[in-house]
Amino acid sequence: MTTTHPLDLLVGHWNTTGQSVAGQAEQAISIKGTDKYEWLPGRQFLVHTVDVWMGDDKVNVLELIGPCGEPGSEIPMHSFSNDGRHDVMQASSDGPRAWTFASDEIRAHLTIEADGRTMAARWERKAESGSWAHWLDMQFVKTT
Repeated sequence: MTTTHPLDLLVGHWNTTGQSVAGQAEQAISIKGTDKYEWLPGRQFLVHTVDVWMGDDKVNVLELIGPCGEPGSEIPMHSFSNDGRHDVMQASSDGPRAWTFASDEIRAHLTIEADGRTMAARWERKAESGSWAHWLDMQFVKTT
């Protein structure tokens, strides 16, 4: 028997759109592409693949979320991107349809709508002052 996990709400293919926040030294850029979440057999790791354009830059990311232990506990995340970066984050549930994915330098607050077909994310990154600065706004529409 397969039990449900709060991350099950992410499973599927998503059309992704968004925009960065313009800063003093940066222009706003648009974001468009796809995200896919799927369980590895055994349901201990959720695999997240990102295939988006951020302005003129192609961004591909493979992320492993897990092991997924008891609901309510922090879940480790490792992401590997096409530019050679490896980031380590933690996922924590903020409620039945809300998650925070965070590291020391960046964090995202995800909210999944009650219909389970739409999701929004607000990304922040740490400024030189040490405070969190709004960075990206993302929208997701589930296709399957």
